[in-house]
Amino acid sequence: MSGTSADGVDAALVKTDGEAKITVIGGLTLPYEEDLRYRLLEASQHDMPTSDLLRLEKDVTQVHADAVAQLVKQFPDDGKQAEVVGFHGHTVRHIPDEGLTCQIGNAWQLAHATGIKVVSDFRRNDIASGGQGAPLAAMFHRALFDTDEKPIVVLNLGGVANVTWLGEDGALIAGDTGPGCGLLDEWAQEMAGVSHDADGKLAAAGKVDEAMVAEALSAPFFARPLPKAADRYDFDHVDVSTLAVEDGAATLCAVTVRAVAGAVARLPKKPKSLWVTGGGVKHPVIMAMLAEHFDQVRRVEERKLSSETLEAECFAWLAVRRLRELPITVPETTGCRQPLCGGTLTL
Repeated sequence: MSGTSADGVDAALVKTDGEAKITVIGGLTLPYEEDLRYRLLEASQHDMPTSDLLRLEKDVTQVHADAVAQLVKQFPDDGKQAEVVGFHGHTVRHIPDEGLTCQIGNAWQLAHATGIKVVSDFRRNDIASGGQGAPLAAMFHRALFDTDEKPIVVLNLGGVANVTWLGEDGALIAGDTGPGCGLLDEWAQEMAGVSHDADGKLAAAGKVDEAMVAEALSAPFFARPLPKAADRYDFDHVDVSTLAVEDGAATLCAVTVRAVAGAVARLPKKPKSLWVTGGGVKHPVIMAMLAEHFDQVRRVEERKLSSETLEAECFAWLAVRRLRELPITVPETTGCRQPLCGGTLTL
């Protein structure tokens, strides 16, 4: 998994049947070099010459191959038995309202480099069937939290925030809620010269501008019910440029959290607990703000899960579902017309 923050490749080694049997052997993150990260962010925000995009795809795929090799080396007995690689690639465009999505990554290159068959291109079958191509983790979340007392919500705080609502009798609803940590990361980079707001130091020293939060959340996207999907850059209208660095960070945290709270408030039942995963679990201000809106806010680490590699584990699981021709999306998660399998198999 190469997330929207473009900080590196998250990889996980998983034993699973693509249903409820899920055993995580281990995982790792292989950081991108700074130049590669810059090129990925550039491709995600601006049109890039085709030849440059192809070179970028080749380089990104090589880092994925290196991540697989490191996993096999770290866990040799299980790694050598790996049957399939779930390869999400890196999203450079996601415009679901126009039926457009693009994840770069050369599945043939990865298959040759690893000697393992690859499942990739998870999103486009869903979009072709009227879905929004995201989020894709909802059914994985349902498998992980199958025995919990319902309803609960699983919140993923990546570049974009998304939730999975899990109700009784297998009911689920999913969708993107708004910005995750993407805007905050950009603010920290541009205004403070750091890659992210480590330990929430910027936001903790700031004050929320309530008027700016209200203005940001007045955009039509936030009033739409789930399921819905967004791109990281769909929230560039959120403008805190007139604020001090610390106040801007605090305000962006509030936009993220209140968008989550607003989306969850429109779901069928209030959750008994909110389980949080993704990079945002490390931000104490965001976590404290969430606690103001939900009775129980818990990190997935309490379940011996990893917030850093959970998405990578998900795509391993989805790859097995593709091999077994099982659905990876349903109308309640992406808006597709019927339950759909997805992904392209490269041998």
